[in-house]
Amino acid sequence: MSKISTIAIAAALLAGACVQTPDSADPNYQKADAQMAQKADDMPVASAPSTSTSSVMVGGAEMVTTANIVENASRSADHTTLVSAVKSAGLDTTLSGAGPFTVFAPTNAAFAKLPPNLLSSLQQPANKGRLTSVLTYHVVPGRVTAADLMRQIEAGGGRATLRTAQGGTLTATSDASGVTVTDNKGNAAKVTTADVPQSNGVVHVVDTVLIPG
Repeated sequence: MSKISTIAIAAALLAGACVQTPDSADPNYQKADAQMAQKADDMPVASAPSTSTSSVMVGGAEMVTTANIVENASRSADHTTLVSAVKSAGLDTTLSGAGPFTVFAPTNAAFAKLPPNLLSSLQQPANKGRLTSVLTYHVVPGRVTAADLMRQIEAGGGRATLRTAQGGTLTATSDASGVTVTDNKGNAAKVTTADVPQSNGVVHVVDTVLIPG
């Protein structure tokens, strides 16, 4: 949009989540995946897609404005963990679709803050539903730029509530250091690179993994 306030909270939240079945026939998995595509159509787009041909460097690579979210994330050396998790959850097809989507994209360092072995556990087939829930919590249907966020924060008296594809909410605030996005448990992610344009939305790089609750 600094850190997970209590890693134990994140572990408890994820450990307490209901384990899902391992394939795409899982109704909860299908529901989460469908919500991402459907909400993008249902919600108003906050701003028109950028027509700029300028690009942004992320993870040592150029983010190509004509490439989609998955294609660009795959170029970034800072987002290999996120791309692996997205593919494990089977969300790469959805996030390669028309969208538009706004993604708060945690870096490898953000995932490294999670308890040891937690991510590898989530990437097991039996836990696909739990992984999907975490990842879609970082996705907001529609294209929400940094300027859009600032307008929403100002209109909300200092905070903006964002409805995610997972179904939960995130709270965006700002101060002199920039924009912070906070989950319902108080875990806060700082936006370290904003407005990375994509053909199907916009990405804001964040330094912390947010946990649905």
